[in-house]
Amino acid sequence: MSQELITAMTEMNEEEALKLTDELLDAGTSPQDILADCRAAMDIIGERFERGEAFIPELILAGEMLSQISAIIKPRMTGETATKKIGKVVFGTVEGDIHDLAKDIVVFMLDINGFEVTDLGVDVPPAKFVETVKQTGAQIVGLSGFLTLAYDPMKETVAALKAAGLNDVKVMIGGGQIDATVQKYTGADAWGRDAMDAVSLATEWAGG
Repeated sequence: MSQELITAMTEMNEEEALKLTDELLDAGTSPQDILADCRAAMDIIGERFERGEAFIPELILAGEMLSQISAIIKPRMTGETATKKIGKVVFGTVEGDIHDLAKDIVVFMLDINGFEVTDLGVDVPPAKFVETVKQTGAQIVGLSGFLTLAYDPMKETVAALKAAGLNDVKVMIGGGQIDATVQKYTGADAWGRDAMDAVSLATEWAGG
């Protein structure tokens, strides 16, 4: 673990975080270890937001840092991942919620583990998920939500997919206070605590 990288990210020092990422990679640090540091930093930032010690601008900057670090890490991981995509996933933060930190990490992890991911971003209405699944032929949908107000949009999205006849599409949910009770309420097929849970579920559903 690189405490320096975690500190740079939590202190919103973007330039230092990117510099440290390059240095760690050049020194032989595993991309997975760097990603773990990013997740640790994002957890800290998320906790600060919950306590009212960080605000939307910090979340946006943290998301931008994660995107840039991902862009640096990804080319170093190409040799570790399959070139052939093993499944298609449509992912997004549900309507009414604009949190993207957890979503970005999950999308990144799915991507480097061999999935073709369509990232719809944040505040995504149910109809957009339905439309994109039809366009891409994805068999897996990921719904992210940090706030409790995301539960109903998740439920509505699951219902919209079924109403559209997309009964074979598997739906996973995650983020914030999501647990088995919320999964049952929304009608989703499964829930995950973190990005690795999402990868495991998607791999299982894709027959991997």
